[in-house]
Amino acid sequence: MTQLHVSNHPLVKHKLTLLRDKNTDSKKFRELVKEIAILLAYEATADLSTAMAPIETPLAPMEGVRVKETIGLVPILRAGLGLVDGVWEMMPSAEVWHIGLFRDERTLRPVEYYNKLPVSPTVDVCLVLDPMLATGGSAIATVDILKRWGAHRIKFMGVIAAPEGVAAFTKAHPDVPIFVAAVDDHLNENGYIVPGLGDAGDRQFGTA
Repeated sequence: MTQLHVSNHPLVKHKLTLLRDKNTDSKKFRELVKEIAILLAYEATADLSTAMAPIETPLAPMEGVRVKETIGLVPILRAGLGLVDGVWEMMPSAEVWHIGLFRDERTLRPVEYYNKLPVSPTVDVCLVLDPMLATGGSAIATVDILKRWGAHRIKFMGVIAAPEGVAAFTKAHPDVPIFVAAVDDHLNENGYIVPGLGDAGDRQFGTA
């Protein structure tokens, strides 16, 4: 799947191991999510277009480079919020919008309950943020919303994906690249990623 990008960076692998550990407390969990987000954002934005920017250093004038495209962050509530600060560290001017979806535990399908998008797109690239790509339902629904809204360049950035979620998402949106730290083995009967890390929202917010 050419649209799937799994990080091979040693720091990502190291921090992901700490993140998975059931003994990692909520404070450390949030810190690790932020740090992984910084590293993944570096990879997910490698193809942003740039423009020449003339500047003067303390010694001489030169032609520098600036990012030309504007970025919008779309965290899927609530777990996606944990990735925002990390991406903001890299791109402090990025706009942030929120889409609220919860998974119906009976059907495992997403249900939309909140949407805070402006009337029309104001950025060039949308980064959909959610730590877990499990069944793929919430991510697919979010990209559906963004496309209907008028967004043209969309990327998904998460921490862990399941093969089932990757397959479903890629089938629904073959034009949207996926950036994650790992693809795990499978989903269990409750729709959780195995070996995974548990419920990312509960572990971030101390509500397990």
